[in-house]
Amino acid sequence: MSNSPSPSAVHVVGGGLAGSEAAWQIAEAGLPVILHEMRPVRGTDAHQTDRLAELVCSNSFRADDWTGNAVGLLHAEMRALGSLIMACGDAHQVPAGGALAVDRDGFAEAVTARLEAHPRVTIAREEVAGLPPAEWDSVILATGPLTSPALSQAILELTGEGQLSFFDAIAPIVTLESVDMDIAWRQSRYDKEGPGGDAAAYINCPMTKDQYEAFIDALLAGPKSEFKDWEHVPYFDGCLPIEVMAERGRETLRHGPMKPVGLTNAHKPDEKAWAVVQLRQDNALGTLWNMVGFQTKLKHGAQSEIFRMIPGLEKAVFARLGGLHRNTFINSPRLLDGTLRLRAQPRLRFAGQVTGVEGYVESAAMGLLAGRFAAAERLGRPVAAPPPTTALGGLVSHITGGHLEGGKGSFQPMNINYGLLPPMEPPKRDAEGRRLGAKEKTRAKKRMVGERALADLAAWAATAPALEAAE
Repeated sequence: MSNSPSPSAVHVVGGGLAGSEAAWQIAEAGLPVILHEMRPVRGTDAHQTDRLAELVCSNSFRADDWTGNAVGLLHAEMRALGSLIMACGDAHQVPAGGALAVDRDGFAEAVTARLEAHPRVTIAREEVAGLPPAEWDSVILATGPLTSPALSQAILELTGEGQLSFFDAIAPIVTLESVDMDIAWRQSRYDKEGPGGDAAAYINCPMTKDQYEAFIDALLAGPKSEFKDWEHVPYFDGCLPIEVMAERGRETLRHGPMKPVGLTNAHKPDEKAWAVVQLRQDNALGTLWNMVGFQTKLKHGAQSEIFRMIPGLEKAVFARLGGLHRNTFINSPRLLDGTLRLRAQPRLRFAGQVTGVEGYVESAAMGLLAGRFAAAERLGRPVAAPPPTTALGGLVSHITGGHLEGGKGSFQPMNINYGLLPPMEPPKRDAEGRRLGAKEKTRAKKRMVGERALADLAAWAATAPALEAAE
């Protein structure tokens, strides 16, 4: 038995999926952890119970196939690292085809019971109002989209950011490989060079008058998402949903984000486009492209259908669809280091949706990493993120440095998707020498990316091993 003094507790603020996962990882590393959850002392507008890891919206963790879906790969990586959230999800699975859907009540009860029973976990039912006390030298803030006003204000003052909790308009993002470059072309408006000297920084998708009119009709008729009573969503002229702009006049978009001026179609230089949809590079890998000015509250099914009316995007693969909702997240690329520490005050780490990830699984994944980072740091072990070839590493790399700023305040929440991982070239033929079709190549490439990710994660875990309980 070691005679060294017992380490002080790591504090985790927020008992959602991210906070619960972070607390579990720290405790499993042999360290004491105090999990602070303000419910039921202080309720929220969305939660119904005082259980930890309560699912307030969908019961689905989405696709569970690591060979063909990026979120399924994230599931597999989290399972490999001893995720509490995945273990409880698996134990309370309900039929949902290829998706992992869970019994909400059973899932939350299981997470709560596991943490309550853990000998190194203390659950404090209290609100952390304001910045955590200075004597808490290792803190993970995992307060999610409903961060309390007092803590939100404290974070604002510490970071110097102009705003934290706001209603956000998000534009869709497409994968580069799904854009038809026989129709679209690369060019900046008036061939103007950007800060990086690139005069072809945008991908342009041209529309004829008839195509534009049909597109406007579809926007106006498309079903829109309704807001919850407590959201009270305001619109700002700088981030109006595209369908709201269309409602203000049929020509509004053609003289706004879809204006065709300063552009020459490389495929048809003698034809003037009636309108142009521009895509802007969104990540450092160059695999993801943002639809400029296309923030929307159209329902997701309608978005996929309507936006594929745009020439060049007929077969678009959406890494993220648009939305407009209340959110709370920080400008992670500017504020956090590669291990989720706040640069201005490294004793504080962030985890979950507040870091700028979207989705239950992604939030839990950031909790898993924040917990492991905090534990390794406390134990004096090397702290390093998984390689960017993994789903975990690609996600944390994106939010802490892989996102390209396309203008002030352009960092937006992101789900895990293949565009966050370095691409791989699929084989052209199978083992028997038969030439593979397009769909077969896509399937082969996804499997290859998954195999590489799991192998690289295993190698990372071997050099930065799962944190065994200390003596």
